[in-house]
Parts: sequence; structure tokens; C-alpha cells
Amino acid sequence: MSTDATNRAVTDAPHPAADGARHPRALAPGNLILTVVLSVFGAVVGVQLLATLGVTPSTSLIGALAAMTLARVPLVAFRGFRSVHAQNLAQTSISSATFGAANSLFLPIGIPFLFGMDDMIVPMLVGVSVAMLVDAWLLYRMYDTPAFPAKNPWPPGLAAAEAIKAGDQGGRRAKVLGLGLLTGLLGAVFSLPMSAFGVALIGGFGAMAAFGAGLLFTQYADPLFGLDLNAMYLPHGMMIGAGLVALVQVGRTILAARRTDAARARSAGAPEGAEEGARRLGRSMRLGLGAYLTISVLLAFATGAATHMSPGMLIGFLLYASVAAFLHELLVGIASMHSGWFPAFAIALITLLLGILIGFPPEALVVLSGFTAATGPAFADMGYDLKTGYMLRGENADPAFELEGRRQQLIAAMIGFGVAIVVVLVSYRVFFDNGQTAPIDAAYVAAIKAGPSVETAKHLALWAIPGAIVQLIGGSRRQLGILLATGLLITTPMAGWMVAAGIAARVLAPRLFGRDVKSDLEVFAGGAIAGDALYSFGNGVFKAAK
Repeated sequence: MSTDATNRAVTDAPHPAADGARHPRALAPGNLILTVVLSVFGAVVGVQLLATLGVTPSTSLIGALAAMTLARVPLVAFRGFRSVHAQNLAQTSISSATFGAANSLFLPIGIPFLFGMDDMIVPMLVGVSVAMLVDAWLLYRMYDTPAFPAKNPWPPGLAAAEAIKAGDQGGRRAKVLGLGLLTGLLGAVFSLPMSAFGVALIGGFGAMAAFGAGLLFTQYADPLFGLDLNAMYLPHGMMIGAGLVALVQVGRTILAARRTDAARARSAGAPEGAEEGARRLGRSMRLGLGAYLTISVLLAFATGAATHMSPGMLIGFLLYASVAAFLHELLVGIASMHSGWFPAFAIALITLLLGILIGFPPEALVVLSGFTAATGPAFADMGYDLKTGYMLRGENADPAFELEGRRQQLIAAMIGFGVAIVVVLVSYRVFFDNGQTAPIDAAYVAAIKAGPSVETAKHLALWAIPGAIVQLIGGSRRQLGILLATGLLITTPMAGWMVAAGIAARVLAPRLFGRDVKSDLEVFAGGAIAGDALYSFGNGVFKAAK
């Protein structure tokens, strides 16, 4: 059972392919069997926990641990799993299957079920399956561009990479990671969101300050000031304003690259810089919008929603659904890149609210809510997995090896997504017959049934203004508006205080232990995030099994 990987152990060498080694193949028999088995497990667990508890666990480390365990079996067939790159493929596939099955597939098809439109379920599943695959493929294309730099935190990806490296190298790194892992586990036992603490240790300082401020304000707005932020639609309006400005900022980046290309053409022979990433970003955005327009047409006609709209309204719906799905994807990606948290449910609700205010009929709104909810989770998760691979491959020390590694990760992810589609297809009816859907589906259905409100429109427009201003002040690099709105949309108790504690620790640690402590902080942060994820996964499985 070959994994088509080198048998050597990967060391601290900054050039992971210096000896000419090939990257492990995702379709090699050993890797393929493991990724399929892990993907089935991840998809089943993801749907089960979303249906019973309303959460989707991070299973990334479970896949890596499975590969590490097989690597220690004294058989030649398992020797290839000693490669950290083979372990990276394993964690990519299970993570993709988990988030894909739960967030991108099972959640959207629950909306027409709760609305009593059972004939829409299968067409919706087909449409969101295609959207999920496009979602992941677009991140693959956009990764390491000016909008989504590989150097940015992508915290869960960093945590997985540190865990895999510690397991491979041992020594001081393993001890620091173990301490972080223990800290994350202990904090999680006492219901502390330790992932927020770990994220604050490695995220951009300004972004983390904005994220923490949003979390703290959400926690204390009602008890201290008597403000119901959700009733005011303050977080939603802020995200709309910040999101629109962020989209303009991305557009400016692409236009700047075009101007640079023109200048290079005039001065023939000028060296090529980072503009290639901006050009790739522009091409990807055009392809993405085209793909989502095609999917929106497919969904509108296959579900029958198109028959409830006039030709003019249908054209407006198709354009709005395409832009909304694409913008939802970008906002979820930006939030997850900096904070490790992606408020996909809340942002999808924002696009739905705007659709309600426009006046689309209920059938179209059901399609809209499912479509937009399906974009974003796979995008963010693919970013986490590519960050893990990027770190394990030496952070672009060998560009050819890096690109080949990304291609193999994309294949592993697509295997995971393919398994997720099959799992949801054969299991959704069992859950629906038991009255089990994603809890957030009820909120979408309630919003559609409530209909348009002038007050809602006023609140959204009002709070979009400060959201846009904060995003403008922070610029495209810090994304302060997006992160502030993300914090406002998340209601996890104590998360704000854990972010504040992480910021304090990163400020004080260099003064107490010297500047060299920064690398240890990153490893420790990876352990804390991993410990929190492992406890959440185990606790969720235990509760679901009761």
C-alpha cells in the first residue's frame, strides 16, 4: 500500500525538497484509501454534530494524528506516512469533508425542508454541491495573492502545522507545543474559548484589537447599556458597510496591478514582482462571478423559483444572488484568515435580509439563503489547510515544490468534498425524518416568513456607515472593519477577554523573556488552538452519542 512518498523524515531544513524529493501523491493507493476513510468519518461526524448541537468541529488534527499513528506501525506499507506532507494530505481531506458535509451541504438543504418545499431539496443539494467545489477551487487560485496572503495567520492552519512539525521533530518545539496543548485543553474544560487566546497571540495586532473590541462590546452591550445589538441590526449593518469597502479595496489592488503591467510594458525588461498574484486574483474573481452566475441560474430553474418571478425580477435575482454569494465568500475568507473564526451563518443572514428588503418572493429567498450559506465554509477551510501545507513545505522555499504541494492538497480536498456529497445524499432523509436540521435554518426560515421591514432597512443603512469608515481607516491589510464586525457577530462568552489576555501576553512576553520568545509564542499558540479544537471535538462527539 504505497503512499508514493519519500521515506526520509522531514527536518528543520528550510528547503523541503532540496534533495529532489517528489511531493506525496494524493491519488497514490495508500493516501487515497486513508483520505477516503477519514473523509467518511469526518462527514458523518460533521453532519451529526451540526444536527444535534448546532456546531461543526475542527477535525483537521484528527486526520494528522491518524496518519502519524499509522506511520509508527512497523510495516513497510505504512512507512510513507512518516512524511509530514502525507499527513498534511490526510488532515486536508478530513477537514474538507467535515465542513463541506455540514456547513456547505446539510445546512442549506434544511431550509427548503423547514419551509415545506421538499421538491426543492434535491435540486438545492445539486446546486450547493457545485457551489462548494467552486468555493474551494477559488481559494486555491486566490491563495497567496494580495487579498489572501500566505503570510497571514490563518490560525487553525498554523496550529495544525505546528502540531505536525512537533510530532515529526520532537525536542523543544514538541515541549512548547505540549504546554500549549495542555493549556488549551484545561481552559476548554472550564468553558474558556482558548482558540481566541491562541489566535490573539499570532494575529495582526490591529486586527486582533478590533476583533476583541467587537467581542467585548457584544458581551456587555445588553447588561451594561441595555442595548440589544441584534434588534438594532448593528453588527449586520457594520458588516455590510465594511464588506462593501473591502470589495472596493480588492478591486483597487487588481487595478493597481494592471497599471503596473502597463508601466512594465513601456519599460521593457522591468522585473516582475508581486503583481502576478494580483493578476491571478483578478482572473479568479471574474471566473468566480461567472461560475456563481451559472449556479444561480441552475438553482433558480431547477428548484422552480424562477416561475415565481417576472423576467425583470428574475434577472435582478440572478445578479444579486451571484454577487451576494461571491461577497459572502470573500468576507468569510477575510475574517477567517485573520481571526480563525468565520461568521458564515451571520453573513448569510445579512444577504438574506437584503434580499427580503429588495422584495424577492419566498421561493427565491429560500434558494438565496441556501446558496449564499454554501459559499464561504469550504473557502475558509481550504485556506487553513493550504496554510498548514505552506508552513510544512518551508514557506515557499522551493516554489515548484510549493505549487505541487498545493495541487495535491486540492486533489485531497476534492476527494473529501466528493465523499461529503455522497454522505449527505444518503443520510439527509434520516435526519429530516427525525426533525433534525441545522439550528440556524430556523432563523433563516423565520426571517423569510416575517417579510420586509422599513425599520430593518433603516438600521442596516445607518450602521453600514461606521462599518465602512472603520474599514477605510484600517485599509486592506489590517481589515479592521471586517474584524470588528466579526467580533460583533460572535456571541461566544468570554471570547473577548481571552483575546485581550492573548494581546497582553504577546506584549509582555518579549519584555520578560526576550525577543526570541516570539517563535515559542507561535508554537504555544498553535498548541492552545489545537487543544481547544480537540476538546471541542471530543466533547461534541460524547454529547451527540448520549
